[in-house]
Amino acid sequence: MDIDRRLEEILSENLRKNPDAKCIWWEGKWYMNKEILDLIDSTTATLEKAGFTEGQKLSVLMPNCPMIVALMTACWRLGGTINPLNVKSGIPSLIGTLKLVEPFAVVVSGEIRKEAGPMLASEGYISVVCDLTGPLPDFEGVKASAEDKSLAVIFATSGTTGLPKAVPLTHRNLAANVDAYFEAVDDIDKGDVFLNVLPNFHSFGFTASILAPICFEGAMVIVPGFLPPLRTLNAIVEADVNILLIVPAMLTHLLSAIERGGPRPGKVKLVITGGDKYNVALDERLKSLLGVGNLQGYGVTETSPILSVNKNYKVNKLGTVGTFLKYVEWQLRPSGAKIPPDGEGVLWVRGKSVTDRYYRDETMTAERFDSDGWFNTGDYVLVDEDGYITILDRVTDIIIVGGFNVYPQEVERILNAHPAVESSIVVGMPHPTNGEVPKAFVLKKEGAQVTGVDIVRYSKEHLAHYKVPRKVEFVNDWPLSGAGKIMRRVLKEREK
Repeated sequence: MDIDRRLEEILSENLRKNPDAKCIWWEGKWYMNKEILDLIDSTTATLEKAGFTEGQKLSVLMPNCPMIVALMTACWRLGGTINPLNVKSGIPSLIGTLKLVEPFAVVVSGEIRKEAGPMLASEGYISVVCDLTGPLPDFEGVKASAEDKSLAVIFATSGTTGLPKAVPLTHRNLAANVDAYFEAVDDIDKGDVFLNVLPNFHSFGFTASILAPICFEGAMVIVPGFLPPLRTLNAIVEADVNILLIVPAMLTHLLSAIERGGPRPGKVKLVITGGDKYNVALDERLKSLLGVGNLQGYGVTETSPILSVNKNYKVNKLGTVGTFLKYVEWQLRPSGAKIPPDGEGVLWVRGKSVTDRYYRDETMTAERFDSDGWFNTGDYVLVDEDGYITILDRVTDIIIVGGFNVYPQEVERILNAHPAVESSIVVGMPHPTNGEVPKAFVLKKEGAQVTGVDIVRYSKEHLAHYKVPRKVEFVNDWPLSGAGKIMRRVLKEREK
């Protein structure tokens, strides 16, 4: 694949090659390539009529659906950028991201409009309600600052401070990642049917489940959301999915659904997980129910996102995240003053799929990128003599819940706003399904009366469900280092 071509050229060309081939399965129906091309054409025309021009950004608040494919391709045809967002990230985070991105408009589904509509209106954003299969209705957007047309996607996340952070990825970043991903994994062929259940605002889902199938003339089975697991399982069986791209927590739920009497997929040839730690004890159960094991991979949003993956089942090393993809240069550096053993260190990377900055954030860019373009992943890893990577620990304190990042300081900022809370510390505690879940240690204000139930209820009002602490423990003081810093690791050790 020519990674220097724009993505919409690659996608449109592949859709035109075989107009009567299957492209998207949605709610029991297959849409052919020509139907998706027609949807892209009409969406492009509507956007252009609305005043969308080169360099503009279009934010999208929709579940996985056919319109995501049409909106992203139409944006790119007009030289613009798409910004997929997660309404469950919480209204404060959403507002912060929209202020950072300055979108031309925000396209929302009807259900999400009920939840986010009042906020969008109060902040002065143009919101456009669109059916999940289109068409995009006529509207008039608001032009804001423009970007270079090489910018394809802006992914929103939170920094370690919990404040909005955005990752800009170019057409070349994404094309290089898709190209390397297909070369790295054996047994992916034209016509394969991919499961598209990972959220579109998640870089793994966007690249591996949306872009990749069309780039390599495959098809995708779109499920708007994973829950309930039986719905996803039924879609896999009905549409003959043969490639599962999924996070470990979802995989666990799928296997449980089969064991409870759900249909057993008979066509799966590859299971590829990323986004979280994989419990290798699950592999035998996976093989017995689906006939294949798991090929684990690894990546971060800043790298488009895939950095490594196990190549095939013959050379698969369970417990590792495989070997580096082509285009990835890597280094292992010390963490602080400590000199790591041979083969261990903090992983730094650069290459064609790696972004060169954070969006409009010079401070964070300076913290994570060096002057030669190397990016600090924040992960402490081991690379063995065969090039296989094992993630040993996270240098940061990020908690990964079912594949989604939870930043402790973001949760702490919400908890500390409670009138009865003096201060709080949030750490990850092990969870059999989700990998980790947040736990809050809370120091109450003197004389304050508050329960753990009160804290959880308050959290649910201000945070996405996966960010809400599952357990609250009250403390009388904090473990402090000699420098007077709270030692998070001491608190975390209590949960091992």
